[in-house]
Amino acid sequence: QVLRQFVRHDSDSVNSLVLERSMNRVQLLGRVGQDPIMRQVEGKNPVTIFSLATNEMWRTGDSEVSQGALLFLCTLGDISQKTTWHRISVFRPGLRDVTYQYVRKGSRIFVEGKIDYGEYTDKNNVRRQATTIIADNVIFLSDGSVRDKV
Repeated sequence: QVLRQFVRHDSDSVNSLVLERSMNRVQLLGRVGQDPIMRQVEGKNPVTIFSLATNEMWRTGDSEVSQGALLFLCTLGDISQKTTWHRISVFRPGLRDVTYQYVRKGSRIFVEGKIDYGEYTDKNNVRRQATTIIADNVIFLSDGSVRDKV
């Protein structure tokens, strides 16, 4: 059964099976947008959820300036930035609990995991799509304060 996930048929012959690999891997480095929340749906394992912002920056309008025999490339343009928000879910028991306890809004973290596309129906009965990163590794790069439990 497990082998079927990695096998494809190369022809109609049963004897011509070819092993095929695939990968679903994501690495993100950014800042946490909100304190994590822990949710538990009845009959399912709890999950820690938070948002992570990643930024892209670039300059526009590079120009060349010639001075004698030397040529300089000057970056005279404007700086542009794009922020992308990612929904992170942590299911793994030890990592889930540590992430919930120590990650804070503004913390800089590195997340490794896989991308998951899903659908759900919202409270207005509208079908929506959601993209989630299922984290299997979280590296804390800046301190978070310990959440006081009452």
